[in-house]
Amino acid sequence: MDRHTTFHVGGPAACLVTVDTAEQLARVLSYLQRAGWEYFLLGNGSNLLVGDKGYRGVMIRLGGDFGKVEVEKERITAGAGAALGTVSNAAWEAGLTGLEFASGIPGTLGGAVRMNAGAYGGEMAQVVEWVEVMDRDGEVLTLDNETMEFRYRSSAIYNRKYVVLRACLKLLPGKKEEIGDQIRQLAQRRREKQPLEFASAGSTFKRPQGHYAGALIMEAGLSGKRRGGAQISEKHCGFIINTGDATAADIAGLIRETMETVQDRFGVTLEPEVILLGDF
Repeated sequence: MDRHTTFHVGGPAACLVTVDTAEQLARVLSYLQRAGWEYFLLGNGSNLLVGDKGYRGVMIRLGGDFGKVEVEKERITAGAGAALGTVSNAAWEAGLTGLEFASGIPGTLGGAVRMNAGAYGGEMAQVVEWVEVMDRDGEVLTLDNETMEFRYRSSAIYNRKYVVLRACLKLLPGKKEEIGDQIRQLAQRRREKQPLEFASAGSTFKRPQGHYAGALIMEAGLSGKRRGGAQISEKHCGFIINTGDATAADIAGLIRETMETVQDRFGVTLEPEVILLGDF
C-alpha cells in the first residue's frame, strides 16, 4: 500500500480490486459480504495510514464511470473516483465559483464528501446538493444535503455502511479570471505554509474545539520532533511528514506521542484526521 497512499508507507493488502461501474461494485460488495471479507474503499490514499504488516481485507478502488465529471449550467455532477482537483478545475473552466477551496486538496470527490473536506473557510457541505450512495445490499439511495448530516470533518457516511457513487455540487456563476486568481492565490499559500515537498496525509489532526492543533503542538515544544523517519513538520506543526524512510509504525507512534503530550500539557484531546488501517 506504500504505492497507493500519500504517506508512501504500508504493507500489502490481501487484494486490490478496481470497479468501473455501479453494477460491478454491487456484485463485488455482495460477494465480499457472503465470503465474510473485510473491505475498504480506497480513494487517493491521501488521508490514510496503512500498517507495515498490511491490511487483511480487500481494497476497492473506483475507476471507469466513477471518474466522470459533467457540468450543466450551475451544477457539476461527478463520480466518487474523480480527483477533487479535476472537479475544481472543471468548475473554473465553466466559470463557476464556490469550489476554489478544494483545488489543492489531494483527494477524490467520494472521500471529500464522506469527510466533509475543507480548507481556507470552505467545505463540501457548502456546495453539495445531493449524494448518490450504495448500501451494503447494493441498493442505490440519494441523500440530500440535510440528510448527509454534514459536520466538521464528518458526515452521515461515517456512521453507515454506505459507499459514495457520485455527487452533485451546486455552484454560482463567477468570473473565470477571478476564479483562476483565487485558485492560484490559495496554491501559493499552500506552498508557503505547508510542507508539500514531503510525503504526508495533509493535516494529521482534526481541529479541537476552541483551538488549533498545529498551534497546540508547537506550544508543546514538539516542532521538529522525530520518531524514526517520521517528523512533526517545522513548517507547519499540524503535519506529520515522512522524511524519506519512515515506517507506518513511526508515524503512528508519533501521532500517539503528540496526542499524549498535548493532553498532558493542555488537557486538550487531539483526534486524528488520518484513518489508521490494518496491522501495525
